[in-house]
Amino acid sequence: MIDDLANYAAAALVIAGGFFALIGAIGLIRFPDLYSRSHAASKAGTVGSGLCMVAIALCTDDPATSLRAIAGVLFFVLTAPVAAHLLMRAAYKAGYPLWSGSIVDEMPRQIKHLP
Repeated sequence: MIDDLANYAAAALVIAGGFFALIGAIGLIRFPDLYSRSHAASKAGTVGSGLCMVAIALCTDDPATSLRAIAGVLFFVLTAPVAAHLLMRAAYKAGYPLWSGSIVDEMPRQIKHLP
């Protein structure tokens, strides 16, 4: 009974993770510039892969595998958004242009104060 419930929960998590990955892929195609595309890929990819790893932790019988999956979720949640932010900051400093429809560019004020 408990195994069936865990399998159903894991299946729901995999479907939800796949949905977030699909949304991130659509964002990569539809968004107009590097900055918004990176946002879609990093946020949706983090949630999608995290849900799939939690599903792995639920379905496995091995506690070591479950612990590795949960550690992978924590590592990915802590590193992927930071890495995306640093990549986009480097792209901005390199001169990659914003979308022509962007209304406000707040970065020049922030970059002047930082080394």
